[in-house]
Amino acid sequence: MSLALLNPGRLGALGIPNRILFAPLTRVRASASNVPGPLMAEYYRQRASAGLLIAEATMVAADAQAWPHQPGLHSEEQVAGWRQVTDAVHAAGGRIQVQLWHPGRATHPSLNAGVQPVSSSAKALRGDTIHTPQGKQEYPVPRALRTEEIPGIVEAFRRAAANALAAGFDGVQIHGAHGYLIDQFLRDGVNDRADNYGGSVANRSRLLFEIVDAAASVLGADRVGVRVSPLVAFNDMTDSAPAALLEHVAKEADRRGLAYLELRHADQALPEERELNRVARAAFRGPLVLNGGFSRESGEAALREGRADAIAYGVPFLANPDLPRRFLENAPLNTPDVSGFYAISSPRGYTDYPALPPAFAAE
Repeated sequence: MSLALLNPGRLGALGIPNRILFAPLTRVRASASNVPGPLMAEYYRQRASAGLLIAEATMVAADAQAWPHQPGLHSEEQVAGWRQVTDAVHAAGGRIQVQLWHPGRATHPSLNAGVQPVSSSAKALRGDTIHTPQGKQEYPVPRALRTEEIPGIVEAFRRAAANALAAGFDGVQIHGAHGYLIDQFLRDGVNDRADNYGGSVANRSRLLFEIVDAAASVLGADRVGVRVSPLVAFNDMTDSAPAALLEHVAKEADRRGLAYLELRHADQALPEERELNRVARAAFRGPLVLNGGFSRESGEAALREGRADAIAYGVPFLANPDLPRRFLENAPLNTPDVSGFYAISSPRGYTDYPALPPAFAAE
């Protein structure tokens, strides 16, 4: 029986040759001025056999950095750097989007020329520390964005979407997950606002969809995807009613005809995550992407059971640049070099993973 993972499909405007997506992963290989270079171009080129590559979290503004050597899309130099990446991927026959992102409270002034972090509310991220040029530090209390400042955030995402188009990307993913700025508005564990961006699910989702609409005004809705993670606790995040939040987000994404909705699981096998999968499937009629610890077998089962239209793989694709071929041939996978995940500017654990030899065949 052929693998459903290897069937062609469609994500909005993009035809895809398989349902195996490359998830966005932080890799800290941009320059100190946040410009992608040849090393990043080679990394993404190696993985061009993915149904779709989604490039890593990318800054929409100069004061939105959360770690060194993170790429941006807010300057002409960065656009030119990303053009090297997209040209390399397209020359190899691939398709690539970029994940547009703002950290909100999940950063530190020392990474942003002394600028205080912003968020939906003045609540510090608890229970963790952040790496800064001065070493590990506590997360500071952010400044709650004033209502009149929010259009500026939306405009930063719109400009980044325009820069993504200029850089040759096939679309964008809006990062509404993992406790970063948009998620800090979505989830009521952080958002305690009393204006039109707080309180009800519709109000807390307002920033997300203002950003989505701004990106769609540049690219078209069928080249814009959204990632959400209603149950992922990373970055000190909670919500009192994650299913209701997801249902509203999914319905609004469906109404706009977005390219896809990506649901990021904490653990896709948990019953509560399966319930969120059901909610998303019922409310969103477009392509649903699942992400969260999937193997070849569990990803295949999710597609065959109709729970998803594509599966995003992170670490398995990081360590296996030819992952679709390995799944096809049921070949063994490379062991990830964890020490190289964040080896700044180094090819180690980045572009040095071997592909299968041409004549390989599983026994």
